[in-house]
Amino acid sequence: MDPCPFVRIVIGGLALKFPSESKIPPNSSTFDCKIKLRGCSAQSTTIPAFVQEREAIVDNRIHGCFNFSKSELVKFVEKSNVRGKSSCLKIEIYGGKVGFGYGSKRHLGSVVVPLDLKSLENIGHRGFVIQNGWVSVGGGSTAQLNLNVRAEPDPRFVFQFDGEAECSPQVFQVNGNVKQPVFTCKFSFRNSGDRNLRSRSSLSETSTSTSCFGSCTSDEETSVKERKGWSITVHDLSGSPVAAASMVTPFVPSQGSDRVSKSNPGSWLILRPGDNTWKPWGRLEAWRERNGELGYRFEIIPDGATDAITLVNSTISTKKGGKIGIDIINGATPLTSPNSSFDLSSGSVSGSEFGSQPGSGSWAQLLYRGFVMSATVGGEGKCSKPEVEVGVQHVSCAEDAAAFVALAAAMDLSIDACRSFSQKLRKELRQQDQE
Repeated sequence: MDPCPFVRIVIGGLALKFPSESKIPPNSSTFDCKIKLRGCSAQSTTIPAFVQEREAIVDNRIHGCFNFSKSELVKFVEKSNVRGKSSCLKIEIYGGKVGFGYGSKRHLGSVVVPLDLKSLENIGHRGFVIQNGWVSVGGGSTAQLNLNVRAEPDPRFVFQFDGEAECSPQVFQVNGNVKQPVFTCKFSFRNSGDRNLRSRSSLSETSTSTSCFGSCTSDEETSVKERKGWSITVHDLSGSPVAAASMVTPFVPSQGSDRVSKSNPGSWLILRPGDNTWKPWGRLEAWRERNGELGYRFEIIPDGATDAITLVNSTISTKKGGKIGIDIINGATPLTSPNSSFDLSSGSVSGSEFGSQPGSGSWAQLLYRGFVMSATVGGEGKCSKPEVEVGVQHVSCAEDAAAFVALAAAMDLSIDACRSFSQKLRKELRQQDQE
């Protein structure tokens, strides 16, 4: 089935230029900047500034990006038509550090970029430049802003669980109103003595599966002090295992508390098949922050390497849930939205054609660039059916997509794994020795 169409509006190359007579310190400094689009969360960034006499060295890095699925873009256009106004991207600039003659949060001016919504709807397979170059900053300022705003297609495969991860659900590929089954998931408990999955293990399953009898139960006190041995195996329609997520470090409460702490997180290995063994592909760690949010870190494990590379390190609300996302900015640096939940209409950044530069994550740059994946995560006590989006460029076979599906399942299950130990888990998440 074909991938779903998505559109990205990418903003990059932002820089401020002042006339030579401006009282600007000789060393370049930075200004604060807010990027706004009606109906989407505002994004914040910092941009360099210099006087006109100096050679303009414009950083080609990406500063912001707004993402729309086809249905979201249609709704966006409809709302704009109802208002009877053209949609515009607005970039607000605020005074930077002391020495510029502006207060630290004083509004310097704004730049408005009109959007051609018809062109966005019919973007096709090639992107186009919306605006590029130097423009005057309004509000009486003599400064100019350099910017490069581009629309680009960003097709993604979309997968939906038809039930909670612990209920061994089917997974469908979705495109509009069409659903097609592609995977099945099997939730099980690994034997407590089985440690092979910490590195490599046989593809044969050694545990006993559990069935799903119900959804949510009331919270009760329990004396259970660890949650361990959970695993979920993803199979293709022929029944062959194509990915797995295995809890390899138990989730245990920190000393003197009933929560999993950041200093001692639980962890999962995300595994892929190879040479008749499970090979580690990634590691997900999760814990409970003091403010009640779920903290998490996901690392890619290069084949044959000892050092893992972090792709995302953030938090998400345990009460409301939300979305996690992996989006690689400028081909090397991972980025998540300020509130740590990935929003399709805000907070993500792409490595597009603005001139990526290699960095410390050069290995990740070669394999992961731009939008990688996002997945919904349900809050505590809520029935969760994860929806997973994966960038087309990161899927070349079923195992590629299945690995991200397994990661989404592990992330969703981590909400329960990090639940307060004064609360009892749902029946399908408890082993017999915990009854």
